[in-house]
Amino acid sequence: EAKIELYTKQGFADLPICMAKTQYSFSHDATKKGAPRGFVLPIRDIRASTGAGFLFPLVGDMPTIPGLPTRPAYYHIDVDTETGKILGLS
Repeated sequence: EAKIELYTKQGFADLPICMAKTQYSFSHDATKKGAPRGFVLPIRDIRASTGAGFLFPLVGDMPTIPGLPTRPAYYHIDVDTETGKILGLS
C-alpha cells in the first residue's frame, strides 16, 4: 500500500497493474498447479515499469529482469544505403 501511494504521488496513479507471478499456478506457489482455492496471495513488493507503462506486484519468490528503456534502441539503428553497412550497432 505504501508503494502504491508513493507511485500515486509520483504521478503514476493511472498505470495498469500487471501481476508478476509463477506461470504454473494462479497462486504464488508453483507446486499448487492450476487454479487452487483457499490461498492468500502474498505481495512482497510492487515496482513501476514506467517506460512500458504499468505497475507490477511481485508475488512469491521470483527473479526479475531489467525493464525496457523508454526509447528503444532501434531508433538509433540505420542502414547506410550507399555502403549497405548497419549503423548504430556497437
